[in-house]
Amino acid sequence: MGRSKLAKFAAIGERENVIEPGDELYGEIKGRWRELQFGNNNPLVLEVGCGRGEYTVGMARLFPEKNFIGSDIKGARLWKGSTLAEEEELDNVAFLRTFIEQLEDNFAPQEVDEVWITFPDPRPRDRDIKRRLTSPRFLDLYRKILKPDGILHLKTDNLALYEYTLEVLQERAGQIRDLLYTQDLYHSELQEHTMGIYTTYENRYMAEGVPIKYLQFRFR
Repeated sequence: MGRSKLAKFAAIGERENVIEPGDELYGEIKGRWRELQFGNNNPLVLEVGCGRGEYTVGMARLFPEKNFIGSDIKGARLWKGSTLAEEEELDNVAFLRTFIEQLEDNFAPQEVDEVWITFPDPRPRDRDIKRRLTSPRFLDLYRKILKPDGILHLKTDNLALYEYTLEVLQERAGQIRDLLYTQDLYHSELQEHTMGIYTTYENRYMAEGVPIKYLQFRFR
C-alpha cells in the first residue's frame, strides 16, 4: 500500500464523520444513526457504493434538513467525500466503511428513508450476477432497512444493468410500486429527480454521448 493511501486511511480513522470497523460506533450505531451521529430526527438517506462521495455530499448541500450516509468499503475513496464534508462543515453527512452485504449490521429494519445506487460496477459476467447491486439478494436487503414508503433510486450508464434491473423488478411486481424509469434521463421528464448532481463518471459518460439510465421505485 502506498504512502498516500496509508495517509488517507490514517486521516479517516480520526474523523468523526466516518464510521469504520474498529470504531466504537461500528455495529453499535444500528438503529441509532439519528441519535448518535446526527443529533436530530431528520430523514436518513443512504448512498450504496458511494465511491468518492460526490453524490452524498452534493445532496447534503441541497438538503440540510436531511441526513446523508455514503457507504463504501474503499477507505481511500471515502477520504475524498469526508474531506469535502469536513471542509464545508456539513454536519448532515457521514460515511460508513463496510461491505454492502453487512449493511444490516449497521442499519435497523426500516431505519432508512431513501437509498441511492449511483453508477455501480455493472458486473457483466454471468458468474457475477449475484454481485450486481440490484440483484434479488441486495433488493431484499434494501427492503429490510428501508421504511415502507422509502424510495430506491438507480443511476447508471450501463444499458445491460438497467435492463437487468427492470427484469428483476418485473419478476417482483407484487413487491414494488410507483416505478418510474427512462433510458435517457436528461431528455426525459424525470431529470428533476436527480437534482442536477453529477459524479465524475457521469460527466465522463455524458461527454462521450452515453445516455444516462435512471429508475426509482418504492417497495410495498
